Amino acid sequence: MRPYEIILKKRDGKRLEDAEIEFMIREYTAGNIPDYQMAAFLMAIFIRGMASDETTALTMAMLHSGDVIDLSGIGRKTVDKHSTGGVGDKTSLVLAPIVAASGIPVPMMSGRGLGHSGGTLDKLESIPGFRTDLTEKEFADAVREVGLAIIGQTRSLAPADKKIYMLRDVTGTVDSIPLICGSIMSKKLAAGPDAFVFDIKTGVGAFMSTMELAEELARTMNAVAANAGKDVVTLISDMNQPLGSAIGNALEIRETIAALEGNIPPDLKELVLSLAAWMMVFGGAARTPEEGRALAEKNLTGGKGLEAFRKMVARQGGNPEVVDDPDILPTAAHTEEIRSPRDGYVTAAHALEIGLCSVALGAGRENVDSKIDMAVGFLMNKKIGDAVKKGESLLTVHYNDPAKLAAVKDRLLEAFTVGDRPVGRPPMVHKVIRP
Repeated sequence: MRPYEIILKKRDGKRLEDAEIEFMIREYTAGNIPDYQMAAFLMAIFIRGMASDETTALTMAMLHSGDVIDLSGIGRKTVDKHSTGGVGDKTSLVLAPIVAASGIPVPMMSGRGLGHSGGTLDKLESIPGFRTDLTEKEFADAVREVGLAIIGQTRSLAPADKKIYMLRDVTGTVDSIPLICGSIMSKKLAAGPDAFVFDIKTGVGAFMSTMELAEELARTMNAVAANAGKDVVTLISDMNQPLGSAIGNALEIRETIAALEGNIPPDLKELVLSLAAWMMVFGGAARTPEEGRALAEKNLTGGKGLEAFRKMVARQGGNPEVVDDPDILPTAAHTEEIRSPRDGYVTAAHALEIGLCSVALGAGRENVDSKIDMAVGFLMNKKIGDAVKKGESLLTVHYNDPAKLAAVKDRLLEAFTVGDRPVGRPPMVHKVIRP
């Protein structure tokens, strides 16, 4: 096979054979295909797209470029959840413990902040001592012993994805459904779970900004998971405003602990229980999503989820005392209120702009070498549909650097729209999609 001929074939819109896709991924990972040819191949995929079986072949080739963790010795079906990312999205941190509390093993491979969206690993690393860099054996042992573990991608899992993603990032080929699916699913399959529940965000603060794009990605990921023999469901959820109250690493851990104590914002609760309902079914703890939701709510309000979270923190090297004393977490030196300029009703709380402001404040990375300030971020005091009085706080800024506060104050105020008439609260879950 020759890379040139495979590139031409996809450029001309023809369907590739599995062996051709496998050849391109295998030889590029081995260093035998140069970046410029892989960049051309990726652009051809970006423009021409891929059929479902091609996307599956791409995913499996990326998966088998490295190790696959074997969790079969655990003895129960394992279930993972993945989100496409958003602002204030601490869902995994609440969800995984309440599912694991019912005896369902949850092996979760998560990511760091990307663009305006926060990263689960960054949030967990605000807990003193917490390790997200477990080895594959440590990961499997933690899932077996504690019932859950949340780690980052290891060097030996889906190495093709690492090389290809860096190239996509600089060649304008990030926003491609087959390439997004291949990237996500190769890592997820490598972590070894038996079933998946996907949360695809849509709205102004989501990478899939339209319902059409979200549904296309949902169908593609469902098809790849099903073709790999996995149980799967995808929920499309709202990301037009930040999720829950807290935005920022340590602040979101505080909200996670409060949520697992039963003090959880309504939108976060709705999303967590909707996802948990299906995880309970796939893991064998419930017969129907309705039964699974009831079980999840019991674990959320009864303290079992909080204890599972405590065990995970301790098992991964973190200080478990943070559960009883969240002040152990990094705390910002100052706070500032962003106040409403008028009476009215909140009609918009622009998730993308608020997320970008959190990065500018220091809660995210401006570049790969940026150091995150774990303490800074925001607390949402008003959300879409809420009444507000002139001078009342819309949002509280937790900050350390006055210059960074000055840079975002006006932007944060402009992120909120206050109108004369009340509006309905947006639905948290728009659609549930099965293969």
